[in-house]
Amino acid sequence: MAEGTLYGVGVGPGDPDLITVKAMKLLQRVPVVAWPAPLEGESLARRIAAPHLPAAAIEIPIRMPMVEARFPAEQVYDAAADQIAEHLKAGRDVAVLCEGDPFFYGSFMYLFARMTEAHRVEVIPGVSSLMASAAMTGAPLASRNDVLTILPAPLPEEDLARRLKAADAAAFIKVGRHFDKVLRLLEAEGMADSALYIQHATMEKQMILPLRDAAAGAVPYFSMILAHRRGDAWRKPEETSVAAGRALS
Repeated sequence: MAEGTLYGVGVGPGDPDLITVKAMKLLQRVPVVAWPAPLEGESLARRIAAPHLPAAAIEIPIRMPMVEARFPAEQVYDAAADQIAEHLKAGRDVAVLCEGDPFFYGSFMYLFARMTEAHRVEVIPGVSSLMASAAMTGAPLASRNDVLTILPAPLPEEDLARRLKAADAAAFIKVGRHFDKVLRLLEAEGMADSALYIQHATMEKQMILPLRDAAAGAVPYFSMILAHRRGDAWRKPEETSVAAGRALS
């Protein structure tokens, strides 16, 4: 009997219509589906994919503490890998749902690391939260030869400051309780006034605000701040200089 294939399936940022056609076709035929979830409550990844899941699919919830200090939950992923491996050995394909894209800070990578040497693994890419956030804000991330830097907000402040100073455009991810730190850094670089804050991109409770209007105490972990040194990515450097000169006169 041929062993099954493990698929890491990106289901996009939240809107079920943003699942790719390839992912949808796979989900409609795969016999086993695994999905990450908090210890209690529903799985966002499963909710996104729900319209495309067959009723007869075997489902494997991977429940873990969704808190920064205890993630990834190594023992939980070990147990899930063992459970998935049994299905693969029995010839059943398994799809693991992942919000956004599996290889862009996706939770699937923790299973990938455990499974890839012993099993056949394929990845179905998805719309990442970064691409979705840019589309929802209506603000291009970068242009021409701009350097776009993706900065995980939990990094130490001095590391973020050094990396931000070298960037033309920046996307701060995993903001949460690090909001005040990110605001300080962008203010120091003169990028705060044009920066945008977004949470729950493409979902019903999506919120987009100028950075200074976002409330630090209410910022969820999975939120994002987008900023560009020229204010708008489509502006040429000389246009930015002229605009700045007018503002000062």
